[in-house]
Amino acid sequence: MAARTSTRKKSAAKGRSKRGSGKFWVAGVTSDSTHPPEGLFTKDAATIARALASKRVSPKGPVSGLRMLIYFINRGGRGLSAPRRAELEKAKDMLSQRIKRNREKRDA
Repeated sequence: MAARTSTRKKSAAKGRSKRGSGKFWVAGVTSDSTHPPEGLFTKDAATIARALASKRVSPKGPVSGLRMLIYFINRGGRGLSAPRRAELEKAKDMLSQRIKRNREKRDA
């Protein structure tokens, strides 16, 4: 019998080689499905969370807004200053709490 190799090991090895080259999946994304207001991610955490939870910015709801915020943080990467990253993480926590409260209301 021939020895089998796991596809999991092969794909893991591929991921490591990409990571080592400094190229990440987020850099290659070119889709443009939502349009947050210009300069939104430079504002304070409460404003960011409120805007991303609104139906005007995220028609599919706050979960979609949270994905947008996480994507922006990932896309900014090391280019974000520490205070800006901290403010964005704070907005992410606020939005997560809002989503959690909405789910608790819905399930009650």
